[in-house]
Amino acid sequence: MSNPPIIISASPHIHSEESLKKIMYDVVIALVPAFLVSLYVFGINAFIVAAVAVVSCLLFEYLIQKYLLKTNITIWDGSALITGILLAFNLPSGLPIWMVIVGSLFAIGVVKMSFGGLGFNIFNPALAARVFLLISFPVQMTMWPTAVVNNTQLIDGVTGATTLGIIKEGLMYGDTMTDLSSKIPSTLDMLLGITGGSIGEISALALLIGGAYLLYKRVISWYIPIIMLATITIMTGVFWLINPEQYANPLIQLLSGGAILGAFYMATDLVTSPITKKGMIVFAIGIGVITVVIRLFGAYPEGVSFAILIMNAFVPLINTYFKPRRFGSEIKSKIL
Repeated sequence: MSNPPIIISASPHIHSEESLKKIMYDVVIALVPAFLVSLYVFGINAFIVAAVAVVSCLLFEYLIQKYLLKTNITIWDGSALITGILLAFNLPSGLPIWMVIVGSLFAIGVVKMSFGGLGFNIFNPALAARVFLLISFPVQMTMWPTAVVNNTQLIDGVTGATTLGIIKEGLMYGDTMTDLSSKIPSTLDMLLGITGGSIGEISALALLIGGAYLLYKRVISWYIPIIMLATITIMTGVFWLINPEQYANPLIQLLSGGAILGAFYMATDLVTSPITKKGMIVFAIGIGVITVVIRLFGAYPEGVSFAILIMNAFVPLINTYFKPRRFGSEIKSKIL
């Protein structure tokens, strides 16, 4: 009786209870606290934008796979769902619905599927779509509905600048940080999310709770988020110590804008981030440095999206330079 054939599959040969679908839905769970805060702050508008983004991403991926690529349908693996949620999290709650659909098409059709689908895309689809919409529709993408009025309902048509926008504009017109202190939200408001901004970036506390869950479940490594935020803290802290009237303190820089959202949920994307620890460190420092440079010296008050996309482009080079040790290489070197 002949022995059964031995089938050798491609690497990686790692035994684990994790699966792509399980990882993706862990991320969805982690995003729930921030989404609940957005519903409280922005009301039904936040739900509509998120629902349209998710449905559009799922639909476009299904149509492209079925009728253009003619491949297996993978919309249930959770990746398109995550793209839709993160895209919505990077948009104002008052953005016109058709722009949300255009952003979803760009994220799935251009950034993800044109490269071959999940695992082959170079850039984070949600962030790339956000930057595309920002460049294409700058007015609509920078009209930020204000936070809660009477703790329940947003007044239609009321818009205001984000914390970073107020600081950028005020400093440009000669104000000091002391002058602006009464115009920007308090630390507690920024922590809880009672402020203007994109749907998913307003509550630092909710995002940190979700980030802690991802770290606990080992969906992400601590290297990228912690080092990225530490880089932002150190750099902005140096400028603040040099001239506290011209530069916001590090706490404001961390709690406002998309720093925490980007650090825990987008810079850590398994496909578009480095595979080694040293590579992750370089990647995270690069994002932090570029973010601070754009925030302090660039035309835009926010720089996280641009920073992550720029460093996404360097990931193949980083992976090439910081290659993981080959199996058996240490033993071979000792023998030789």
